[in-house]
Amino acid sequence: MTDQDWLATCFEAERPRLRTVAYRMLGSTAEAEDAVQDAWLRLSRADAAAIDNVGAWLTTVVARLALDRLRSARARHEETAGDHLPDPIVEPAGGPDPAAQAELADSIGLAMLVVLEQLAPAERLAFVLHDTFGLPFEEIAPIVERTTTATRQLASRARRRVRGGAAAGALAKPASPKRQREIIDAFIAAARDGEFDALVRLLDPNVVVRADFGTLGAFGTGGVPTVLHGPAEAARGALAFRHLAGGARRATVSGAPGFVVFSHGKPYAVLAFAFGHDRITEIDVLGDPERLATLDLSAVEG
Repeated sequence: MTDQDWLATCFEAERPRLRTVAYRMLGSTAEAEDAVQDAWLRLSRADAAAIDNVGAWLTTVVARLALDRLRSARARHEETAGDHLPDPIVEPAGGPDPAAQAELADSIGLAMLVVLEQLAPAERLAFVLHDTFGLPFEEIAPIVERTTTATRQLASRARRRVRGGAAAGALAKPASPKRQREIIDAFIAAARDGEFDALVRLLDPNVVVRADFGTLGAFGTGGVPTVLHGPAEAARGALAFRHLAGGARRATVSGAPGFVVFSHGKPYAVLAFAFGHDRITEIDVLGDPERLATLDLSAVEG
């Protein structure tokens, strides 16, 4: 086996983990894949004899690429109003394994990614690499160009912001996946039937709804991502789209029960939910046609 073949084999073995690292950092499936591919290009040109640990080397490269993208994205996002929703990961309803679903929802669920979007790039990197993937601060420090002590402080500050910035159910242990599915099935049915009071009963008193329809806008916002607060506003928002409820198809969205809504045979929106006990605490609605076109929705089409 040549050095190039050995590097390629090592890379393919690391690819799933690298993709997860990049996605958790960037919140974009397309950008995560680009970062991983860029890492491969760099590895393919590297001296194999000079790399002691290919996995660690690739993780460092992907982290640095993600940090550069985060800094660029942060500058772009500051020019626009509203919340930027991360890309959801859409899989068949039920998914492969309830335990695996719960692990995915805890690690890269949309509610958590929305919270991570609020962190500064270096904070996010330190938090993700240490708290999620267990990298020691000594290895993270050179990536963020800080001392080990300063990097530890970055992660600590990020941890406090994550705990303080999460909605009521974003970090709490929710109901079982089966119960979550029952709740959102009831939510869609109530929206379809125009039952305002039934919708309100399913929502947490501090529920937050984020709707991102890109340049189309939602709720008459003219392209600005919308945030609704409280059960009454959330229920009215759901009723505004009651005519689309019949096109809702079950899916697993970033590890939790959710829906993909179709209109005239085309994807209209992906709905992700977060839960606290038996109530919905967050609803994230991605309806931007350009971003929907980049998602793999084959699991729920047809």
